Amino acid sequence: MKPSKYSKKSGSKEWKKRNALLMKKVKAKQQNFMQQKQAVRKPLANKKQWLAPKKPYYLQKRSRQLLWKVPSAILLACLITIILVVPTLIVVPYSKGDEKATKAPPTAHRDKTPKQDIELGNSPFSVSVMRSGVNKVEGIPLEEYVVGVVASEMPADFEPEALKAQSLAARTYIVNQKLHGGSAKKDSDVTDTVQHQVYKDEGQLQKQWGSDFDWKMKKVKEAVSETKGEVLTYKDAPITPAFFSTSNGYTENSEDYWENKLPYLRSVKSPWDEESPKFLDQKTFSLQQLEETLEVDLPNQFPLPVNITRTDSNRVEELQLAKHAFSGRKIREKLELRSSDFTIEQKNNHFIFTTKGFGHGIGMSQYGANGMAKEGKTYQDIVQYYYQDVKISTINDTAPTLVAK
Repeated sequence: MKPSKYSKKSGSKEWKKRNALLMKKVKAKQQNFMQQKQAVRKPLANKKQWLAPKKPYYLQKRSRQLLWKVPSAILLACLITIILVVPTLIVVPYSKGDEKATKAPPTAHRDKTPKQDIELGNSPFSVSVMRSGVNKVEGIPLEEYVVGVVASEMPADFEPEALKAQSLAARTYIVNQKLHGGSAKKDSDVTDTVQHQVYKDEGQLQKQWGSDFDWKMKKVKEAVSETKGEVLTYKDAPITPAFFSTSNGYTENSEDYWENKLPYLRSVKSPWDEESPKFLDQKTFSLQQLEETLEVDLPNQFPLPVNITRTDSNRVEELQLAKHAFSGRKIREKLELRSSDFTIEQKNNHFIFTTKGFGHGIGMSQYGANGMAKEGKTYQDIVQYYYQDVKISTINDTAPTLVAK
């Protein structure tokens, strides 16, 4: 075998020379490699980062998803902070700055403030009212008395203009009663019952209305306040301001139900009353019940002879049962019917009375007044429609003697 020219046998000088050359090349490559490595690591070292091995694809994708979730979580946290913290920051300065706000009266007291905002002012005189519940006379300022009457006599949810018309009727009634009510020796001007005008104080109305008390009382007081001191007059004298709930479509002439003819209490159409829930009613009586209630003996026959005559407003003027005659008013009062406009149907030895309307029918219909108000009529329009040829005057002009007292 031919020996290599680089073997030791070729001579020690050549071997050393070759070995030195190889070592020089190895060192040069090592030095070049280190320079390249330093060139890559130097920028990362300045930023205090280390070159890390590249992650697999699935880990890179998960990282990107986390990067999206982190900003979303931060945004949601910011929104919650704004919603919860900002209102507190707005309210706290006011609550701290106003020490009196923490000492406000209880809610129940604040709820009653609306009715206190209505000023009735000073009344020209007081009304002495016999309180039937305690059998005691109570002196009540005029305008306060009118409030109690309107609240008791007309539904408070009626239109404001209807409540104002009722205020005039109530005020005119008591002025007329004090001027012409009879002997001065009486203990009271009026009672608080239907004998005169129904009157209830605020304590009674609170029990009656419950949670609706505040808004109803405020509404009634506004109506009374806006008509303060006004009364209805005919030839400069206060009228008899009759009123009732619901007509049969017409009001009644005063002389057709009462004895006296009053020129301002004339029959007029009142078509609005048909919308009243009290427009129709029925009551049934046996023959025996009729005999006992009317205090007569009726023949035991069927059908019983019945004859009816009517007034101009279609109310019963006279009813004849067999040989007994009764006025329509007496039948209404004896049988406690809603109206004197009634028809009679005889069925199986029973008598069915069907009535139209509710009340005596003279003067102002309350449901008619409410119907007019819904059509845009004012309280002046209403009272001058139901009370013919009347004027709206003041107490000072109409009853100066009462004011002087």
